Amino acid sequence: MCAGGQIMTATESLLNVSNVHVAYPARRRGGKSARAVDGVDLEIRLGEIVALVGESGCGKTTLARAILGLQKISEGLIAFDGELLPTSANGKKAFRRRVQIVFQDPTASLNPRQSVYEIVAEGLRIHGLGENEHHVVKTALEQCGLHPAERYMLKYPHELSGGQRQRVVIAGAMVLKPQLLVADEPVSSLDASVRGEILALLQRLARDENMAVLVVTHDLGLPWNIADRIAVMYLGRIVEIGTTEELLANPKHPYTQALLSVVLEHLGMPQQILVGEMPDPTEIASGCRFHPRCPLVQSGEAQRRGIADRCTHEDPLLQMSGNQQSVACHAVGV
Repeated sequence: MCAGGQIMTATESLLNVSNVHVAYPARRRGGKSARAVDGVDLEIRLGEIVALVGESGCGKTTLARAILGLQKISEGLIAFDGELLPTSANGKKAFRRRVQIVFQDPTASLNPRQSVYEIVAEGLRIHGLGENEHHVVKTALEQCGLHPAERYMLKYPHELSGGQRQRVVIAGAMVLKPQLLVADEPVSSLDASVRGEILALLQRLARDENMAVLVVTHDLGLPWNIADRIAVMYLGRIVEIGTTEELLANPKHPYTQALLSVVLEHLGMPQQILVGEMPDPTEIASGCRFHPRCPLVQSGEAQRRGIADRCTHEDPLLQMSGNQQSVACHAVGV
């Protein structure tokens, strides 16, 4: 770390998450805290799309909120463009101009009493960027596929389709020229017919604007279409991360394999059904946190390979296993 709170990072790195923990207090006296995020490292570069994938309750939304500065972290560091997340009011305001979020439900994100123009212009006004407002709003709407923009400016959210509403939300973020866009389940509430269009829009914006995008999703079919890299999260930890091509061709963690088997069953990959639900984050098992549901442990394969004791007692670290692929599993290489 340098003077002034700066952290030295690689030149292309925009966001650095280092050993981040988020714990929620116990709900009752004498209870255990919930380890929602439990030691996560993640890097995102300008111009790339990273998908954070996992079942509901794995901690991915909590991690996204921490990155946005909306959730206090218990331990670790988060740096954006080489500096720790700001704590002052002015610093937070400047940060929120550079980092924008797209929520799951566009209907809930939009003020029904505001016109499309007012919704998209709001960010400009909050940050004192009103010069050439009409031109900037028009450009953002058309950049997001709403053209001619004049056809939409005076409409209200209820007059738009779900896909058009999500385009308005994205345009409201893009008027501020963010460096990082966090998209939390960006297409889960949309009709299947328009999901691909919104994903293609995010992909184009990342490329054309040299903007980093973090897509948070439980939809396992989504990241393979647009992401450059995929981080698979289980019970507060990233258990595998790598390029989309590597994970698609050679998933190495049993959890990733099980998730992918559902999506790729039509390609001949046998479907694996995980037993049980994700454990309570207040009761994380010793050893590998996935071992109570792991097919290798349940089938006796871990015992045959001589790693069963490590699986149940030794917490695996995330280690390189390929050109750009890292895995936290005792079975890798055995």
